[in-house]
Amino acid sequence: MSNDYTQLRREYLASPLSRDQLDTNPVEQFRKWMEVATDAAPDDATSMTLATADSSGMPSARIVLLKHFGEEGFAWYTDFSSAKGAELEQNPQAALLFYWYGLERQVRIQGRVERLPVSQGEKYFNERPLGSRLSAAASHQSEVIESRQALEAAVDKLQQQHSDGQVPHPERWGGYCLKPTAFEFWQGRESRLHDRFRYTLVDGSWQIDRLQP
Repeated sequence: MSNDYTQLRREYLASPLSRDQLDTNPVEQFRKWMEVATDAAPDDATSMTLATADSSGMPSARIVLLKHFGEEGFAWYTDFSSAKGAELEQNPQAALLFYWYGLERQVRIQGRVERLPVSQGEKYFNERPLGSRLSAAASHQSEVIESRQALEAAVDKLQQQHSDGQVPHPERWGGYCLKPTAFEFWQGRESRLHDRFRYTLVDGSWQIDRLQP
């Protein structure tokens, strides 16, 4: 292969992770790590990879932003008619991945995905900046468009139609919530001997196991 990166290496030296440091509740453990991550790099801390798959099993992944989380699950907002929306209709299971570079930490979350209530999506839509509302309403996410100019023209037209800033909430736009069935907390360690702990939901309780790196 002409492009060889086998000599690019780094050590993971930030901190260890032991069983006695973990909360028995993975949502609470995630909250603790998220607080550290938002303090360290607030602009990127809520970025997460969302992995979905269609009915044939073909996977796809993209970065989205976590908007809120709790015992009820992990939520983000998007266009229901997008590629990920179509895949979630076919296969309502997904995985989330958070990677916090400076902290040398990852969190993986798996579960089933449900739509949030329409009222919740509408509320969040109306709280967004005007430019974000116009973009969401004008763009039919993942559909082909002939040019950037055509996209910008659609936004301009919508802005003229709603010069008062009251952009209607599109029915195709709203939130999803992933309800977790498994978590993994990963802490980088020296010589690739990483610390990994998996939480698995068993009969309504969380079982914690250490995994080999």
